[in-house]
Amino acid sequence: MKSSGFTAGGAVDFAGKQQEFAAYIRDPENNPAPADVDGARMAMYRALFFNNVDGFLSANFPVLRAILDDTQWLALVSDFFAKHASMSPYFSDIPEEFLAYLQTERDSQEDFPFLLELAHYEWVEMALSISREELPAAKPDVESLQNCTISLSPVAWPLAYQYPVHKIAPAFLPQLAPEVPTFLVVYRNQEDEVNFIEITPITYRLLEIIQEQGNLKANDYLQQVAQESGHPDPGRIIAGGLQILKELAEKTVIVVS
Repeated sequence: MKSSGFTAGGAVDFAGKQQEFAAYIRDPENNPAPADVDGARMAMYRALFFNNVDGFLSANFPVLRAILDDTQWLALVSDFFAKHASMSPYFSDIPEEFLAYLQTERDSQEDFPFLLELAHYEWVEMALSISREELPAAKPDVESLQNCTISLSPVAWPLAYQYPVHKIAPAFLPQLAPEVPTFLVVYRNQEDEVNFIEITPITYRLLEIIQEQGNLKANDYLQQVAQESGHPDPGRIIAGGLQILKELAEKTVIVVS
């Protein structure tokens, strides 16, 4: 039975009243408004909270918003607003909370099959743009890279997706995942611009090893990739990998020391 908002002694049960208020704000279709609060005022409160969340999600997931019509988007945001118990009080954390909702609570057969991956890709761009991690100063000369120590930039994330999320748009909405996954590295450069590069599976594996092991010589990483590849001419893999590392160093995806 729902709380009346009053204790047995007649004092206001603030916790109960707060729960009643919040339940209506979250899901007015399934929870009545507090009886002692003006209906127009409650509708205004509800609109204020919901519109803030709606606007924040629209701004941080622009592609997702663009591929959904108004009805689909409203249903998605309303479901998130009603179901998800956010663990953070900060508006800046809403995108991550929305991602958690899509991963663990969202259950709709009508969703695009790539919806979660697209949302993650858009969240990564936001997360890197506000990350407090700082990019170390670039080494001026990377020509003799093979014997340098290499690490992954703290603001560079190698990513693998089933769908080509960087190409999704209203005119491109794939219903089936391609046979070959999409590999990307999203990174923030020294001008604080967030960019992405589409990379090959072997480059992704190289960055994955660098991320996992960190602070080894470039040649050590290249030797491991060459060995894993099983290529009959490992020298070609090492030479190609070295050129890739130089390009990534110039873009500040990797840090050379």
